[in-house]
Amino acid sequence: MSKDKKKMKNSKYTREFRDSSVQLVMNSNESTAKIAKDLDVNEKTLYNWVREYKKANNIPIAARGGFANSSTVKETAEEENKRLRAENKLLKQERDILKKATAYFAKETL
Repeated sequence: MSKDKKKMKNSKYTREFRDSSVQLVMNSNESTAKIAKDLDVNEKTLYNWVREYKKANNIPIAARGGFANSSTVKETAEEENKRLRAENKLLKQERDILKKATAYFAKETL
């Protein structure tokens, strides 16, 4: 079993929850600390999820563990396209999951 799968098996958070939390941090003007508190997740854990996401999608991470600000990091068009394609893929996956969940709960209520 790979190290990543082992980590996920022992995690008390689902992949969907982690992905949604990261997207909330990435697309919100709220601080990561506030979002972590609102979601009842350890702040360091949420920072780690965001760092992993950024690493996996080649999004720059600022020095000393902070996060790069869009005004300080210049992406080439190719880098931006790659990042946006990865984000688009993730959003489509999330949409498909929500469609399936909606269909499942709609059947349950009938």
